[in-house]
Amino acid sequence: MKKYFTFYPEGTCSQMIEIELDGDTVKEVIFTGGCNGNLNGISKLIEGMKAEDVISKLEGTRCGFKDTSCPDQLSKALRAALAEQ
Repeated sequence: MKKYFTFYPEGTCSQMIEIELDGDTVKEVIFTGGCNGNLNGISKLIEGMKAEDVISKLEGTRCGFKDTSCPDQLSKALRAALAEQ
């Protein structure tokens, strides 16, 4: 079953993450703001992956001296999306 989820990251340059899940599989991720090339690359790499696998790989990733990053915020967004199912 397809599910669409919008998440507003905190502490990062990206301003919004839009996620499409098919069950527990990532179908598409679109970032608004942030480092366009890097975030598009991450989005393409995780297409077709299980959300839990993405979370385990990206959770806790930091950007410079920040306590979070766009990948870390993506893991939080996926957790929230899975919790809504």
